[in-house]
Amino acid sequence: MAEWLATSLERWVNAGLLEKTAAEKIRAFETDREKAGGLRWPVVLALGFGALLVGAGVLLFVSAHWDQISPASRFALVLALVAVFHVAGAWTECAFPALSTALHALGTVALGAGIFLTGQIFNLAEHWPAALLLWAAGAWLGFWLRRDWVQGTLAALLTPAWLAGEWSVAAERLVGADVVLARGIVLLALVYLAARAPDRDSALRRALVWCGGIALLPAAVTLWFEGGSRWRQALPEPLQMWGWVAGLGFPLVAAWLLRRRDAWVQLLWAVWVLALEWMLRETGDGAVGQYVWLALGAVGLVGWGFKDRRRERINLGVVGFALAVLAFYFSHVLDKIGRAAGMVGLGLLFLGGGWLLERTRRRLVAHLEGLS
Repeated sequence: MAEWLATSLERWVNAGLLEKTAAEKIRAFETDREKAGGLRWPVVLALGFGALLVGAGVLLFVSAHWDQISPASRFALVLALVAVFHVAGAWTECAFPALSTALHALGTVALGAGIFLTGQIFNLAEHWPAALLLWAAGAWLGFWLRRDWVQGTLAALLTPAWLAGEWSVAAERLVGADVVLARGIVLLALVYLAARAPDRDSALRRALVWCGGIALLPAAVTLWFEGGSRWRQALPEPLQMWGWVAGLGFPLVAAWLLRRRDAWVQLLWAVWVLALEWMLRETGDGAVGQYVWLALGAVGLVGWGFKDRRRERINLGVVGFALAVLAFYFSHVLDKIGRAAGMVGLGLLFLGGGWLLERTRRRLVAHLEGLS
């Protein structure tokens, strides 16, 4: 269901203009109608791969003839690529909206390539995060004009990419800079992971959930390995301030935009991440409390998913708990017993622990489906 309709229904119910039961019927009707009119997965797969192959083919053609093209022709070609894809998307809007979305996405991707190529053509001053800023602005403009999920997803990815680029340039070669970056990515991944809720759902929110789920575990692992550095002593105070603003402020603002009243949960996750950083920095490598804190975070992710009736958070929480147990085993158990006993214990851990976790996960998901 469209996000504007879900927001309007909630506002009308709160204002007393519409009964809650009527709003639920409208929400169910619109959801069923979207499912009935949705695209089959082969069509979606064909459109996605088609757009990817067209973009790759155009890039290969341009790169193969790049040296033979004059600077003026290069710039004209860059502009033409952006224009052609967007014009083709506008032309197919009425006949095939899904194809139009894919073509507009190619246009926005071509815009990013055009920005970087323009800088190379005219030998502009090198500050590559500025190119990401311009690219993100183009994606936001596309989202404002079209309101489709692909443009919104590109904007939601390019904006933090620009902030990460600015941070990487400002804190280059400074010890502890990666900790701040990993912290921000973990918190933002949690925000995107929580984009969907029982009363808030759309194609854009589903895409954000995928982005958050894919980024969460790698960012958490990076934070784990980088968190032991005493970055407060290495980073200048102004840079520390900007690290706090971008690493904490941006995810919290994004959480408020996506979840409004429920954004307070992100404050709890911010406390959890900061406490994990403190443990990694102050208690040394491999302290038992660190693994306990990781396991508690995984349990919290499962509980959060159960509260909002979201299966993906439950699954990620179970995976996170399993990784915490495995990390503890390799750090504190495996080196204290013989190699043979360690292999047997690891096998038993996989068999018994995997069975127990999967059984618990299935029970939670089944109970979740019973509630819905």
